[in-house]
Amino acid sequence: MDNNSAQQELVTRLPELTPAPRHPALQHLVESLVQRHGDCVASVLFYGSCLRSGDPYDGLVDLYLLVDHYRCANSGWLKAAWNRLLPPNVFYAEFPHEGRMVRCKYAILSLADLEKGTSPRWFHSYLWGRFSQPAAIAWSRDSTAAQSVANSLARSVLTFLNRVLPCLPAQGDVQSLWINGLRLSYGAELRVESPARTRELFAANQAYYREITRLAADLLDFPLQLSEQDEGTRYLAHIPSRRRFVGRAGWKLRTLQGKLLSLARLTKALFTFDGGLDYMAWKLERHSGVPIEIPDRVRRYPLIFVWGLVLDLYRRGVFR
Repeated sequence: MDNNSAQQELVTRLPELTPAPRHPALQHLVESLVQRHGDCVASVLFYGSCLRSGDPYDGLVDLYLLVDHYRCANSGWLKAAWNRLLPPNVFYAEFPHEGRMVRCKYAILSLADLEKGTSPRWFHSYLWGRFSQPAAIAWSRDSTAAQSVANSLARSVLTFLNRVLPCLPAQGDVQSLWINGLRLSYGAELRVESPARTRELFAANQAYYREITRLAADLLDFPLQLSEQDEGTRYLAHIPSRRRFVGRAGWKLRTLQGKLLSLARLTKALFTFDGGLDYMAWKLERHSGVPIEIPDRVRRYPLIFVWGLVLDLYRRGVFR
């Protein structure tokens, strides 16, 4: 199979591997958000724990609203400027549906930034690391938008594998490839999940990870051979030592950059995320099991006092 055919197969198969659940609550949620933000919404991506469970009532639905321009998708020029400077902006929303409440956290990202952020042009793993994992196209304005998003999801997989494999053993199984690769990506952000989280993610979507590795193998920057054995799918990567050295150095820089970007996004959320402090406390409690209270002084003067709270939570091991 030539590269063009292999690329097209990857693009075509990804939406088939992670279809959006046909759940009325999800459809209602997506339609409500599209109506709220108007014609600039091109597509909606669904990912995270509710996608894995298939139940939009199970916790908080994670969505990306992919838009044409930031100005039309935000309520003011200042939020749009922050969105453009440090994408994405994140918001909380809830809508009643058939006597129950469906809740979501949604991020606003432009199609242009999605394309750039899933490609090798984007150094940090924030987008290509996230979208190499299962993500479903929950809604698209038209076939052109759907195709653009599918192309970006495929690029995420290739960028992820090209970036993580030079830091992994030359041979191993596909399970360890993704568990350790996702661990690199998660480690490049301030995260609340434990190191065991990546093992759980692989276990929940084994068929997906094995299939996209097979589809991507002939499209990488270096030879990657796969073989089926009794214990599972094995890989053998032929990567020059210089490429491995550069790859390891890149992840050290990426980790430092990611921690700083996470703090910057936290600061931005104080201005752009309505209810952001309460969401942060809920998220940290959900993943760490540690009860968290937001002191009154942090609520009154978040820009001044939130840093003491962040440092305290870091010392307590709530996030890493």
